[in-house]
Amino acid sequence: MEKERGAMRLVACDPAALALGLTPGTALADARARVPELAVFDHDPAADLKLLGWLADGCERYTPACMLDPPQGLLLDITGCEHLFGDEVRLAQDMQARLQRHGLTSRVALGATPDSAQAKARFAARTISALPVEALDGGDKVHKALRRAGLRSIGDLAIRPRKPLAARFGKTVVMRLARLLEEEDPRIIPRRSPPIIQTAQNFAEPISRTNDVLATIEMLAGGAALQLQERGQGGRRFEISLFRSDGHVARLAVDTGTPTRDAVLLMRLIRERIDALADPLDPGFGYDLIRLEVPHAEVLENVQVGLETKVDTDAATAALIDRLSVRLGAQRVRQFHARQSHIPERAVLERAAQAGAPKADWPKPEPGEPAMRPFRLFETPQPVEVTAGFPEGEPRSFRWRRQVHRVARVEGPERISPEWWRHARGYEPGNGGLTRDYYRVEDNEGRRFWLFRRGLYDETERPLWYLHGIFA
Repeated sequence: MEKERGAMRLVACDPAALALGLTPGTALADARARVPELAVFDHDPAADLKLLGWLADGCERYTPACMLDPPQGLLLDITGCEHLFGDEVRLAQDMQARLQRHGLTSRVALGATPDSAQAKARFAARTISALPVEALDGGDKVHKALRRAGLRSIGDLAIRPRKPLAARFGKTVVMRLARLLEEEDPRIIPRRSPPIIQTAQNFAEPISRTNDVLATIEMLAGGAALQLQERGQGGRRFEISLFRSDGHVARLAVDTGTPTRDAVLLMRLIRERIDALADPLDPGFGYDLIRLEVPHAEVLENVQVGLETKVDTDAATAALIDRLSVRLGAQRVRQFHARQSHIPERAVLERAAQAGAPKADWPKPEPGEPAMRPFRLFETPQPVEVTAGFPEGEPRSFRWRRQVHRVARVEGPERISPEWWRHARGYEPGNGGLTRDYYRVEDNEGRRFWLFRRGLYDETERPLWYLHGIFA
């Protein structure tokens, strides 16, 4: 029940309540007057949506193209999938039987367009022409006007010219009519994008042994590898769905840093993934369907493997990154990428290692020359107290972490201007828009630091000094 128009009303009724004459929308006071012992519960839309999502997961055994139609509907595009069950009628019967085993009542309808199938199920109609005009969803005023004109069903509207209908009731009603009559197909928007490659295995009797599950996945991985080879591609993401006989669906996903179609490598990663699960797989009464999908693939050319004495370091590194990413998590194994910016903290981007190798090589100093910038940068430049020549002279000493460092040698400045072109007004607001003068300094003990002055005296009254990095 929920509050509607200032009164508590019934939202949904079970079969026993319907048999007693109660219907959704009935006021709670009237319902209790009819059935004093009526048991009611608060309406929980979030729980209903969660249940609908759970049912959609289970319906993916019939097709990967599944769309939610809240609050009580699911739309499935079974094009090309019906042959797995013989025909579309047997597929619908199997679906209805599974839902019935879970104690759920359902209306399953078939149609050439989502709108026609939805309307047939909603109004329990066998044919499109038998649908009432309410199937147009045009609003109470439109429905009443159509009935007053003697048009009570979609069949009555189908034989009428469309232009007068559009002029009287609007183009939306005509468009909806065309979709109900299967003249236009708007297509559904699946919850998950259809995979590039999909392989599946059904079982007459559910399996529960881990070795049987892994053997099935290995067989499916081999089939997917052959399809990838025919397409000249390698998978970057592999998803395994294990459909339990009670409707639960367990999902495993494995990502790779480089395209691959090596079934042996894939099985090694899948075993690592299973071992790394916080909650081990629970087969329950067994899995009756296992599916392997490749939602993301890239071009992978056939290459000749080198001699046995030659080690492919790139492939070995990629394999190590994949194993660590599967075991520890993709976001915990990261690497640096160069970015187009001369601001030091913006010149480096940290990304997951499986995102791919850096596109640009890191700048290297000339042989025998010291590094221009330190390898280690502070995430946030640390403020320091500096004694320097006026007005914009070199630093002579600085205090950092309560310790005074006397500058023995200094190089610089390296002047870096703000990235004014990134802002509509031509400058960055606040202190971020100040010029920086960087200095490489060495103290009396031989330790080298990277200092910078933020702001010139013609930009601010008091330039500040910061320590941005330490040389090795």
